[in-house]
Amino acid sequence: MAESDITLLGRAFIRGSILAETGLHIGAGSGALTIGGMDNPVMRDPMTNRPYIPGSSLRGKMRSLSERSLGLPQNQSIGRDVRIHVCSTAESYRECDVCNVFGVPARPWSSQTRLLVRDAALTDASAKRLEELGTDLPYTEAKYEVAIDRVTSAATPRQMERVPAGAIFGPMELSFALYQREDMHRFGLVIRAMQLLEEDYLGGQGSRGSGKVRFQGLTITCRAGDGWGDIATWNQDGKDSFTLEDWNGDPKLMEGLEGWLASRLHLA
Repeated sequence: MAESDITLLGRAFIRGSILAETGLHIGAGSGALTIGGMDNPVMRDPMTNRPYIPGSSLRGKMRSLSERSLGLPQNQSIGRDVRIHVCSTAESYRECDVCNVFGVPARPWSSQTRLLVRDAALTDASAKRLEELGTDLPYTEAKYEVAIDRVTSAATPRQMERVPAGAIFGPMELSFALYQREDMHRFGLVIRAMQLLEEDYLGGQGSRGSGKVRFQGLTITCRAGDGWGDIATWNQDGKDSFTLEDWNGDPKLMEGLEGWLASRLHLA
């Protein structure tokens, strides 16, 4: 599909919140913040000083997990020690759901990126609860670790900043643009990536217990592009909201969702 042939048929939205089931560390970089001498500070909103989940972190992890689940080659460098999958030909791009959903660097034969992920702020209720608890730092805890030299057994203490378990971030919003009939099927890749993320971790230090998250109160809505009419909400078994556990790997649920999207976009 050439750039000039693009027609936006509509948008599907996944909204909800993100629960940190274990402490969450999304780092700000070694020189970005200095909070009480903390070695590994978290990302904070400069307007509120509250931690937040950057859309880039959420989107990047979803892409990485999707690529690994499909066994795609990591053939494109995007920075020091970071590689992703990028299709190198128009033919491979047409068949690659990951590159269509998450995008590729500008190519003559590439189309628009389908998935847009918003930042997710710490909710007011979670911020109030953390203020009442009196955390080590504003809204966060200091997790102390000790690195042990395998030869000398010398110990090097270090500390890491984390958002405590139980904190909730939201509203979370994922916006998915639909340009082709095939995009209704590609929408399933987004939901699968969210499932993979729940089974893995978000942010850093996942192998040491941090970063387990769960999506809550999810809704799927759709707005058609013809006249940009009212937003319709998809109902699953008569419920407006759901969790990823509700899907249980049932292909009929995705088939039903694709059919609903097709009817909303007048493609049925």
